[in-house]
Amino acid sequence: MAHGESGPADRAVTEALEAAMRARLGRECLYVPSCRLGLYVALRHWCEPGGKILMSPVNDDVILFVVLAAGLRPVQAPLSAADGSIVVDAVPDSVWNGLRAVLTTNLYGNPDPARRLRERCDRLGIPLVEDAAHAIGSVTDGDPVGSFGDAAVFSLSKHVGAKAGGFLAVADPARRAPLERARDTLLDPGRLTAELAYAVRPYAESAVRGLRLAPAAWWTLRLLGLQEREEIRMPLRPGELGHALGATPSLAALHSWVRVDMHDYRIAPGRSRLRRIQRLLARLDGRLAAHRAGTERLLATRWAPPVLPGTPVQPLFRVPLLVADRDAAVAALARSRITVGYLYDPPLDTYAGERFTDPSPSPAGAARFARHALPVDPLRAGPVIEVLTSAGVRPLGEPAGG
Repeated sequence: MAHGESGPADRAVTEALEAAMRARLGRECLYVPSCRLGLYVALRHWCEPGGKILMSPVNDDVILFVVLAAGLRPVQAPLSAADGSIVVDAVPDSVWNGLRAVLTTNLYGNPDPARRLRERCDRLGIPLVEDAAHAIGSVTDGDPVGSFGDAAVFSLSKHVGAKAGGFLAVADPARRAPLERARDTLLDPGRLTAELAYAVRPYAESAVRGLRLAPAAWWTLRLLGLQEREEIRMPLRPGELGHALGATPSLAALHSWVRVDMHDYRIAPGRSRLRRIQRLLARLDGRLAAHRAGTERLLATRWAPPVLPGTPVQPLFRVPLLVADRDAAVAALARSRITVGYLYDPPLDTYAGERFTDPSPSPAGAARFARHALPVDPLRAGPVIEVLTSAGVRPLGEPAGG
């Protein structure tokens, strides 16, 4: 990795990280400082500017801005109201015929129907890109999520807990060299201040939260550039966005949107960061086992989404329980110091409007899921169940007093 790495020792760690992920996935893997940067590199490599790309409307708004930065027109897909996955058969032929790519989300680790999407893309001759940020351990049709697309991007901020780093995995190893060059062109040089902020982040968060200083924790994250949203969605700033789109494809043009909550998303990593990521990645299997156990426990509760018999339990990053009144459930959990994050409401077509995206042809499923999903950490399954039970939180669809 160029632009800021200090030498062979750093390259050796990067190569070890890539080898570990290659062994897990069975595909060539390129280390990237963040999933969002890896996604931008993939979209620019496989997609011509001006093309339309199918994506999920229940997704981080940062991903919308990465797609826009790549010069593409997002098309919002119909989703299942049960788990937020793409409903392939609800996409009209007229929409399919206008697409130039498909981007999956695998929301919270629940797999999108990758094999069916792969078949559709093959018939149309367009690339499939898998966003596997939430799904590093998920499996669909017997194969790992991330092994179906022309490219897949993974995050090391989620299950691994590294708060940085990711991988761009590719089906064709010959693609690695041009993708590596594209990545290096986009990297900012490593900075001592960025490495220091990364090093102190776990201790700062632990200290202020351990002391139950919630406002202090919030301000600490803001000072580190790790928490910038006042609401679930960041401000769209449509006037500025419309002007910025005139300069795309360009990551720099949309940098102020893409960097939200992760200012070092394109900074070349230093040695201490890489070594910490390496230590945490080595523990991934244990983390996945814990996520799977917590997921199984939560899926046995009254708030669980419907699951088909025989469906394997995934090691979900967050388990989207379905509740009648999510705001009340969030408040009940907050009183017990349990934070609910990774909410994506409203859907992106409502948030961005037709100026910046093609709306879903069937928006009801996404709207219902976005409003009622309560994504909880499976590692805290026990306390979550206790709080929701004692607070009398009703499942979605259960009448009051039921």
